[in-house]
Amino acid sequence: MFLEPKWVRSHFPSVQNSKTIFLDNPGGTQVTQTVIDAVAEYFLTANANHGGVFPTSERNDEMIQRARHAFADFLNAARPEEIVFGPNMTTLTFSIARALGRWLRAGDEIIVTRLDHDANIAPWVALEERGAVIKHVDIHIDDCTLDMSDFEKQLSNKTRIVAVGLASNAVGSVNPVRTIADLAHMAGAFVYADAVAYAPHFPLDVQELGVDFLACSAYKFYGPHLGILYGKYEQLERLQAYKVRPSENTPPYKFETGTPTFENIHAAAAAVNYLASVGEKFGAAFANDYRAFADRRAHLKTGLRAIQQYEKDLFVRLMNGLRELPGIRIYGITDFARFDSRAPTAAFNFDGQHPRDVAAKLGEQNINVWDGNYYALALMERLDLEATGGAVRVGLAHYNTNEEIDALLAALREIAG
Repeated sequence: MFLEPKWVRSHFPSVQNSKTIFLDNPGGTQVTQTVIDAVAEYFLTANANHGGVFPTSERNDEMIQRARHAFADFLNAARPEEIVFGPNMTTLTFSIARALGRWLRAGDEIIVTRLDHDANIAPWVALEERGAVIKHVDIHIDDCTLDMSDFEKQLSNKTRIVAVGLASNAVGSVNPVRTIADLAHMAGAFVYADAVAYAPHFPLDVQELGVDFLACSAYKFYGPHLGILYGKYEQLERLQAYKVRPSENTPPYKFETGTPTFENIHAAAAAVNYLASVGEKFGAAFANDYRAFADRRAHLKTGLRAIQQYEKDLFVRLMNGLRELPGIRIYGITDFARFDSRAPTAAFNFDGQHPRDVAAKLGEQNINVWDGNYYALALMERLDLEATGGAVRVGLAHYNTNEEIDALLAALREIAG
């Protein structure tokens, strides 16, 4: 059984109750009713700080612990203590970069890529102040994929950290992170992975990926604004966190500076449970490697496989239409046979038209898309697009429909014509 759009959309009030077509999803998705309800539930029943010996504080602590277990399932972490919550992926990455920076010596090398969001570049470039040497892995311009031969050239016995994204938030390219992690570990380096643009579309498994750290954002997969960090426990334990003295000095708490947004943590767990419910309802066709739906991890894997297949079919429809438009330049993989190697995100431009103007014309028709660089600054500079306004970006989610894709294409035909 494959996804039923009507069932999916019934869980998203803003999608149901609006004429807007949400194709701005890489910048943030809409949320489920269960996420909205979870925020209210927290404030109504558990609105207290943690660590108290009274009922609301105890309920708070129970909610946060359940959320940690939910994200351990979502990422297939070995234990819930490997899950750190923070305000966003960027803040968490700066925190870990600064902590890892304590171990660096002048001349140590850090590898970043020109395909990444700047949140997985700038925190590492900042370590130049500690004498680190930053190396940038190039891309193949024709399809916006990582140049793996260049990565191997950049790798050396001085490499200490490799920062790489699982998928490009701009053009959707999916990187061979397991291969990258194996090569980096052979060189004695840590691997920090950005899964923000990958997490809404594919099952995530940190054990299979072999990374040391991985960060993602709940608001990109139907939850509230919250950053989530996975770190191997032994690494989190060894790292010295920048924190206030009274706070706990064990993982994950030593990295959760200040009072967390408890309501968002509780609500983010509701988003994970929603994704598991997709697997429970629609995942049977993708469950051949499970004897039964015994736990949430199995539901999550099969649910995200079902989402992946639905979005791939939708993306083929989108790409078929885009390729027929006059004067269009599409960036990234366009070969249908390679669509398993990309997320359902498309970036493009029309000859002679500024991307902001195209996005504005679509906005007038209640079609939400992004334009600019979407913080993929290094990529836009490499494609020579930054000086001319970047590109238009369309990003799909599993609540989008064929009818919405057709409406977008009709509007783009008018703009292109």
